[in-house]
Amino acid sequence: MKIHEVSEKYNITADTLRYYERIGLIPFVSRNKNGIRDYSEADCRWVQFVKCMRSAGLSVESLIEYVKLSQEGDSTRKARKEILLEERQKLVNRMTAMEDTLARLNWKIDNYYTLADHTENLSEKQ
Repeated sequence: MKIHEVSEKYNITADTLRYYERIGLIPFVSRNKNGIRDYSEADCRWVQFVKCMRSAGLSVESLIEYVKLSQEGDSTRKARKEILLEERQKLVNRMTAMEDTLARLNWKIDNYYTLADHTENLSEKQ
C-alpha cells in the first residue's frame, strides 16, 4: 500500500507517517524498485498500534523504546510488558482525573441556575 493510501485509511498525514518512520515508531517500511514506500500489512498494524497509543496519550519516547525492543525479539517481552504496564497506569491516572473533572463540571452545570440565583441574591444584599 502506498503512503497516501495508508494516510487515508488511518486518517493520518503522510508527513506524520514519514516522521514516525524516521524516529523509529514504524519499523523499516520497504520500498519498491522506484524507491516509493510500500506498506505491508505488518507495517499497517504498526501504524494502527502507534495511532491508537498516541491518541491515548502514550509518549513518543515510550513507544520508540517499545518498538525498538520489539525488533529485538522475544527476549525483550518482559521489558515491553513493563512499558505497557507503566503506560497503562499513567492512562488510568489521567482517566481518573478526567472523571473527577467531568463530575465537577456536571455538578456545576446541574446547579448552575441555583448557584447563579444565590450569587445574585448575595450581590443584592451587599
